[in-house]
Amino acid sequence: MQFPFLKESRFFIAVSGGIDSMVLVDLFLKSNYNFSILHCNFQLRGTESEAETQFLRDFCKANQIHYILRYFDTNEYAEEQKLSTQLAARELRYNWFQEKLNQNNFQYLLTAHHADDNLETFLINLSRGTGLEGLTGIPAQNDYIIRPLLPFSRDEILAYAEENELFWKEDSSNASDKYLRNKIRHQIVPILKELHPTFLENFQKTQEFLNESQALIEDEVNLKYNDVVQEDENKKVISIGKLFELQNWKTYLYHWLKPYGFSAWNDIYNLVHAHSGKQVFSENYTLLKDRKTLLLFNIDTQQGSFEFKKDENSLKVPLKITKSKVDNISNPTKHVIFVDEDKLNFPLEIRKWKEGDVFYPCGMQGKKKLSKFYKDEKYSLFDKENQWLLCSNNEIVWVIGKRADERFIATETTHNIIKIQLED
Repeated sequence: MQFPFLKESRFFIAVSGGIDSMVLVDLFLKSNYNFSILHCNFQLRGTESEAETQFLRDFCKANQIHYILRYFDTNEYAEEQKLSTQLAARELRYNWFQEKLNQNNFQYLLTAHHADDNLETFLINLSRGTGLEGLTGIPAQNDYIIRPLLPFSRDEILAYAEENELFWKEDSSNASDKYLRNKIRHQIVPILKELHPTFLENFQKTQEFLNESQALIEDEVNLKYNDVVQEDENKKVISIGKLFELQNWKTYLYHWLKPYGFSAWNDIYNLVHAHSGKQVFSENYTLLKDRKTLLLFNIDTQQGSFEFKKDENSLKVPLKITKSKVDNISNPTKHVIFVDEDKLNFPLEIRKWKEGDVFYPCGMQGKKKLSKFYKDEKYSLFDKENQWLLCSNNEIVWVIGKRADERFIATETTHNIIKIQLED
């Protein structure tokens, strides 16, 4: 048994009603495993879709299997999300699977992908152009998804179904060459198998070699990571100088950045030669050129501004800040300032810097452009974009955690003293 832990686990089997999923169910049913069935009706094939659903209802009741059925308006979702029908169905399916796993506290979802599916996926990726990852095939386990039938061919699955007199529903769309996968299945794979009778077995051996090569690459990429990349709580810093010491540095950069959703690889490779300030974006991350480094950080979802009202004693967003009235001044630091309440206009505002900002740095004579202060403090571009300011009527009271403004600080003669503190 390839997955012995399933014996003690609660899991779902995704079942369409076709031969592959019905064989998968039969195997686990005869072995007395604890599972439930999930079935999606995408309402794409009219009475045929409904017949599949009814077939599964009857099957589950006859075999006393717990099942959950879900109807989807796939065409409407595809139109709303501007997706193809296939991609819409996939997105709906896997989002719902994840939801059901969480709701029922199940650990795994089993699908009926098999060796021929793996070959078709390989050929699809090859035809579109892909790296090594796209050639290593469908994994037997990917997080919570498990594919027990992956070692078996479509012919072996058919032979098992016939030998055990199983019933299943044929999906008429599988016979159509409208989709790329079906064209590969019906037109290309038969020719490859005709050219070499053991083509599928040879392909599986080749994928084993490719997966071993992929593992070696990942080991090397992870080994070099610590030499080139430094991490802190907010960002990753990639040394361009150390990156260039690596042969095939683009390959390393690709593997390090791909998990963060980047896809504009030519833009990223050009970024290392660009001027400071150039950026490349993924959905949730920014890659920023800053002098001799690339800075990777999460796109700040807390842009805009935040109010700190007079009757509020603390804020939690975007920073943890407390405010309290005190009788005297004691030990001001970068994280604690004492200001004159009578000089403040409430609500106070917490925001990022903008062009033209000036303030009067405490301990210095006169005013200073905030951009010049940042430069003197050797702020990186990342630091500048992530520095918060406490403002009163749009005037800077405090470059938070760095320097207070001389105009607002409390003195020995101040009657109403407010202590403002940046918490860890």
